Amino acid sequence: MTRLNYQHGAMRLADGKTRFSLWAPSADSVKLLLESGASQEMRSEADGWFRLAAQCPADCGYRYLINGQTEVPDPASRFQPDGVTGFGQVIDPLGYPWSTSDWRGRPWHETVLYELHAGLLGGYQGVEQHLPDLARLGITAIELMPLGQFPGERNWGYDGVLPFAPQSSYGTPDELRHLIDRAHELNLMVFVDVVYNHFGPDGNYLNEYAAQFFREDISTPWGASIDFRRPQVRNFFCENALMWVLDYRIDGLRLDAVHAIGERDFLIELAKRVRQATPPGRHVHLVLENENNDAALLEQHFDAQWNDDGHNVLHTLLTGEAESYYSDYASEPTQKLGRCLAEGFVYQGELNRRGEPRGQPSAQLTSSAFVLFLQNHDQTGNRAMGERLTVLADERALKAATALLLLSPMIPLLFMGEEWGCLQPFLFFTDHNPALAKAVREGRRNEFSEFSSFVDPDRREAIPDPNALDTFTRSIPDWAERSLPNHEQWRNHYRHLLDLRHTLIIPRLPARQSLGCEVLAKKAVAATWQLGDRSLLHIDLNLSPDPVPVRERNGADVIFHYGLNLCGRGHSTLPAYSVVISMEFTT
Repeated sequence: MTRLNYQHGAMRLADGKTRFSLWAPSADSVKLLLESGASQEMRSEADGWFRLAAQCPADCGYRYLINGQTEVPDPASRFQPDGVTGFGQVIDPLGYPWSTSDWRGRPWHETVLYELHAGLLGGYQGVEQHLPDLARLGITAIELMPLGQFPGERNWGYDGVLPFAPQSSYGTPDELRHLIDRAHELNLMVFVDVVYNHFGPDGNYLNEYAAQFFREDISTPWGASIDFRRPQVRNFFCENALMWVLDYRIDGLRLDAVHAIGERDFLIELAKRVRQATPPGRHVHLVLENENNDAALLEQHFDAQWNDDGHNVLHTLLTGEAESYYSDYASEPTQKLGRCLAEGFVYQGELNRRGEPRGQPSAQLTSSAFVLFLQNHDQTGNRAMGERLTVLADERALKAATALLLLSPMIPLLFMGEEWGCLQPFLFFTDHNPALAKAVREGRRNEFSEFSSFVDPDRREAIPDPNALDTFTRSIPDWAERSLPNHEQWRNHYRHLLDLRHTLIIPRLPARQSLGCEVLAKKAVAATWQLGDRSLLHIDLNLSPDPVPVRERNGADVIFHYGLNLCGRGHSTLPAYSVVISMEFTT
């Protein structure tokens, strides 16, 4: 593996020394403090940099003293064994003995994502224990929720403050590498969710020595905006992406909430740098979360975007919910689902509920530019009580929608436990100091004051306290339930659908295109795609409690059906809560 010359953080040098680099334009002086008790003044250089090459072997502990007063961690620390306020640890990325050194990844169209929270599965070693079962199910990629060091022992990860340091309560950097190594042995890709739009509220000391990291003229839901106009700031996050791809051999990154990043050109620069640093023949994938539905980014080095539109309209059809952002999908939801299946985004410039235009035309994009899901951390955990669809939707309708999810040409994403009908909630949990914990608890409850179910203040008091340990433990999936009959039925459903995807859909996915989607009736659609070998894929879906007439597809072979009995090849009626998936194969 080639050693990258990182500008930020502590870097091992060929002569055995370690070069320490800190961008601290607000500081007058910076001193290196070693955990051994030694200290040394760092040299001030141009553009706000402080640097020093010192005798400090791998694994030594260090931090910085700013202006002789404030001790701070390295914002680019590669490991924080004692948390966000402790000493960092120098890490040599070349020290791990990879057993899969020839791994080149898998092409994007083979991706079946499985999002999980490492802490709920017992850390990196706990996740590793689940890998063989996920590979047998048909998953091809796990997606780890953010790993950057956050305050405390438990958190979703979006409150991270040290993005280069994998969370220490999950395990060591080498244990993370071992997890990735084992996944590659099983032909599984590993993605990491990264947060480049803000830092968490506890443990971020950048304002003490690098106030220029932020711009006060633009605010975000998390405070002052990060100033991506500055090359040092851009490079900080680009190097973070490169660290995951090169030092940890991650196969893909999911960039969280990029709509909160004002400098769109930074995203393009990051993608270009990752592509340029990736060795020839190796697959690395870049996925966006972007409320702006910026289709142009998906034609500039990014593989795909989480299709929130697809989730939101399916959730509305399955549950009838129409509050908050679901109100954007409550009017003519079937037509909106049809547009999603045919063109990708639902909102392609139309006005949302706030009267603001949202999105860009997306019909020109391939179906694999969209990651489709029925559940994920946001859409489950951002509910007040963290309910999963298994307790919100009719089981028959949910199983029919699952067939659409797993056999459409879009890239499917599952959320941990979904594949066996997990009933445990996924709640919002933190481990903050008492003052911040109180603010987060009150803020969390006030978020739901406009929901009809939580208008009553007493009802809002029932929303779980994010900082309570019980909120975390209640979110741990009960994996022992998988062997119970109903849960085993769910697993068989997912396993069968994924077998079909790998056998019949994935080999034909390159160069596919939509041939349109017809609205059959309320909650019922018929969609068709031409696949790469010119075969036709048809999905006839009815999420309503009423039967719906449908055009017979006499020239097609049914590959899957749910909710009806088929005699012969054709079908003229879709019963309640049913789906028929058929293909016209080329000879």
